[in-house]
Amino acid sequence: MDQLTQAIIGHKIPIGFWLNAAMNGLKDGAGALFDAVSDTLSFLIDRTAETVSAVPPLLFCLLVAALAYGLRRSWGIVAFAVIALVFILNQGYWKDTIITLVITFYATLASMAIGVPIGIAAGHRGWLAKALRPMLDLMQTLPTFVYLIPMLSLFGLGVVPGIIATVIFAVPAPIRMTQLGISSVPLPLREAGEAFGATRWQLLTKVELPHALPAIMEGLTQSIMLALSMSVIATMVGSGGLGVPVLRSLNQVRPAMGFEAGIAIVLVAVLLDRVFRRPAQTASQAR
Repeated sequence: MDQLTQAIIGHKIPIGFWLNAAMNGLKDGAGALFDAVSDTLSFLIDRTAETVSAVPPLLFCLLVAALAYGLRRSWGIVAFAVIALVFILNQGYWKDTIITLVITFYATLASMAIGVPIGIAAGHRGWLAKALRPMLDLMQTLPTFVYLIPMLSLFGLGVVPGIIATVIFAVPAPIRMTQLGISSVPLPLREAGEAFGATRWQLLTKVELPHALPAIMEGLTQSIMLALSMSVIATMVGSGGLGVPVLRSLNQVRPAMGFEAGIAIVLVAVLLDRVFRRPAQTASQAR
């Protein structure tokens, strides 16, 4: 090795040390806050999972079928929802599926609650969109396991680090899609609203959001899929759900269990996508 290479290697930038010191500083300075957040989220998710699990499985299937028909008006999607859920029940993964659905629901809800307002602000302010772009690129390109490391350090094992990491992983989708929808509103449409004396709030709610709704709904479906995929990976830090049998099958070399749980995950993903995806015809009409 030449001297220059040795000098570079010998003067390592202590990024790991700095990050570790930052994490320790956060835990020491705001440990009580992290504990309160962890206890609150754990209680909320556990109680929700217990409440949903108390619903008889067949009744739950009928409720999902009614929701699917109400949103999509398609008997094919209704039939698929019932068949998929009954199959999951038959395979013995009902409780794990309920936990996965609860985690996905809360992660998606938080992602949309954070992402849509930020996307609206970025759609109105070009400088904010440019400032957010590298951060969103980083959030979408980092390996998913990287999100679990700081969350595990701050919140410990359990469902809380998993769901927070899931939110961080999924939130770029609604931010980008909402920003795209708001920024693509035609200028004549905005000018027409202003000509009729619309306030900024009325212009947002009556003109911009209806026009951007297809893009926002696309952000919702993307957020659901990202949250579902990350919620499975988050099983490694103890979040529970359908990732548990997958991880167990890997540790115990049980391919049958892995295939069964994998099929259940695929069915849940397809079901959520079909139920909440905006129909192409409706979206084209909205544009």
